[in-house]
Amino acid sequence: MSAPHLPKVAGIDPEVPVSTQTAAPLREIPAAPGAFIQDRLAGWVSDLTTLHELTERLAATATLDAALNELLHAGAALVGARRGLLVLERAGSTTPSTTLGLGLGPADLGHLETVERSATALGRILDGPPEAADARDGIATPDLLGNQDLDPRHREVATRLGYAASYALPLASEAAGRLGGAVWLYDEPGEPSEKQRHLVGLYARYATEHLARLTELERARADIATVAEELLPSRLPRIPGVRLAARHRTGPQGGGDWYDALPLPDHALGLAVGSVGGSGPSAMAAMGRLRASLRAYAVMEGEDPVAVLSDLELLLRLTEPARTATALFAYCEPAARKVVLAGAGHTPPLVLGDRRCEYVETTLSAPLGMLACWEAPSVEFSPAPGETVLLYTDGLLRRTGDAMDRAFARLHSAAASVPKADRHDPAAVTDHVLRAMLPDGLDRSDSTEDVVVLAAHFD
Repeated sequence: MSAPHLPKVAGIDPEVPVSTQTAAPLREIPAAPGAFIQDRLAGWVSDLTTLHELTERLAATATLDAALNELLHAGAALVGARRGLLVLERAGSTTPSTTLGLGLGPADLGHLETVERSATALGRILDGPPEAADARDGIATPDLLGNQDLDPRHREVATRLGYAASYALPLASEAAGRLGGAVWLYDEPGEPSEKQRHLVGLYARYATEHLARLTELERARADIATVAEELLPSRLPRIPGVRLAARHRTGPQGGGDWYDALPLPDHALGLAVGSVGGSGPSAMAAMGRLRASLRAYAVMEGEDPVAVLSDLELLLRLTEPARTATALFAYCEPAARKVVLAGAGHTPPLVLGDRRCEYVETTLSAPLGMLACWEAPSVEFSPAPGETVLLYTDGLLRRTGDAMDRAFARLHSAAASVPKADRHDPAAVTDHVLRAMLPDGLDRSDSTEDVVVLAAHFD
């Protein structure tokens, strides 16, 4: 007859015999078996948090220069270095390389450039095949000065700059390829740990993708700016009695703001500014067509600005009925100090001199393409000797971020504050107005607005 089975209790198996021997008393309490795992998990969480914060900071950069600086600083923090050097140089590209230093001045970078590239770890990464193992995993040189095979010039430069070890890493990924490389310099012999190498490698691969996107974006912006500049006057004409200056900035997507200055018969001068609705290549192409048409009409009947804009409106309505535009055309006789102008939905010019700073009173009119037949009376005024007529597009006002009435008041204040010593120089006048209106600079990359300012100073 078999022995009865004991009932099962949670955590106890009745089938396992119980030892009859008494265990020896514990002299030390052993560490919990999960403490080691908990420490490892805490370390991983800390590393991932650090990596997440660094990649978020990198993703927030909107320009290539800002991203390169952030990459150098973050990489130095990850590998425990104080200084570094980054070279952006896509393999097989004709684009000039970009070099950036962390904790290295221009003279230090110059010394580093005197070392033959093949003698440095960064040079081997940049010039070697992308599939090489050291190009993927980085190259650590824990004791530069202790290396008997070190290039003499490299030893001299390392001694001069005071670094004793380096760690070089490629900026490469499967999608973007190899964009360049970075090297971080240590003041004392040493090298990053395996964990540090792993983290900086993950960060570098993410940074490479971000740099590739920014590189393509900046190349597209540069192409747009080049096309926009080619659509505008390559130089301003020289007309006796008047001096000209212009400033123009195209938005990152390409816009339709434009200006023109062309000599007309009988020593006259035609000045024009305008804006085509929309942005991108389509708006830029329409701007080019509109400017070319206005030049033709101005040569034929420039002394009548109303006729010029009426012809332009008719052409726009017939050829591009879905598009609108604003324009202002001024017919100037510098010898007689006479200006006749007409505007179609455009901002009024500003006259600046020693005795006045005021907007020209123009009649209110609709933009081109808004009405079945456009016509508005012209306005005639006489600038005094030494006065400057300032023409501009509304992008200058919108770039300030203020309401339009406050932006107009701000422009008036900026023009009135031009120092008297600069009021006879149209270039100085435009630069002062732009600095006062846009303290962050004309080339701020986060603004989508075009800006045009055209100044005519009458002697």
